[in-house]
Amino acid sequence: MRVVIQRVSHASVTIDKHCKSSIGKGMLILVGIEETDGKEDIDWLCKKIVNLRIFDDENGVMNKSILEDGGDILVISQFTLHASTKKGNRPSYIKAAKPEISIPLYEQFCEDLSGALGKEIGTGTFGADMKVELLNDGPVTICMDTKNKE
Repeated sequence: MRVVIQRVSHASVTIDKHCKSSIGKGMLILVGIEETDGKEDIDWLCKKIVNLRIFDDENGVMNKSILEDGGDILVISQFTLHASTKKGNRPSYIKAAKPEISIPLYEQFCEDLSGALGKEIGTGTFGADMKVELLNDGPVTICMDTKNKE
């Protein structure tokens, strides 16, 4: 699984001119799923994400996790995170999992991340044409891939 985490002042996702989810201060997480991903990738990412110290403490130092800061999370599925641009100018998405694999993993990731955070998280709709708005705070953007966790 590959994620891009952005620390945000606020973020939202709109589908067909209807706001599906919005959050205040917290994290916007874009997640891409590969065919070889599984429950162990979800477990590792959830633990890493909620304990990632990217929020400012009282001294303005990034030393607090989202659990300590009390922020919200918005998760958006994004198969394009697995784009390969090695050949030609048209990205290939051959590594991105097919919906029958990725939808259950995306739903499990959202459920487990909500449990790890201790409150509901915002989500988009898998496969929908989504308009994502955010105000990146910092800016702070972190990329993680479970294939590189060792």
